Amino acid sequence: MAAKKSTNTISAAKLALYEKLIATDPSIERKGATIPYTSANGKMFTYLSPTGDLRLRLPPDERVAFMKKYKTKVVVQHGVVMKDFVAVPPGLLARTAELKKYLAISRGFANQLGTKQTSTRSRSAITKRGRQG
Repeated sequence: MAAKKSTNTISAAKLALYEKLIATDPSIERKGATIPYTSANGKMFTYLSPTGDLRLRLPPDERVAFMKKYKTKVVVQHGVVMKDFVAVPPGLLARTAELKKYLAISRGFANQLGTKQTSTRSRSAITKRGRQG
């Protein structure tokens, strides 16, 4: 069997810019070997697409303002609309100081998402245990 060809085309320069942005908050850990990402409470809040484009998860009001300010749109990945994520224009990735504000907003939003779903997960676990018995 032939090995699968990697579809990851993230340039070293884009990866370095992403890591520079993440480094602005030492409490954020970059994860992912193939697709670099960050997460809080199990909720991804930033990632680099396979082509090295930054995606940010933002709350509705910030998302609308961001899309208007930077003339961008909601992310569509593999034909699926990722309604919470915005595409960061390529030139903006190099402006770490400007993006740092959105990184904090994105993390805060992911933290809220994780908090809200705690009770749902608990109920789900109880339901699964009930089915097993």
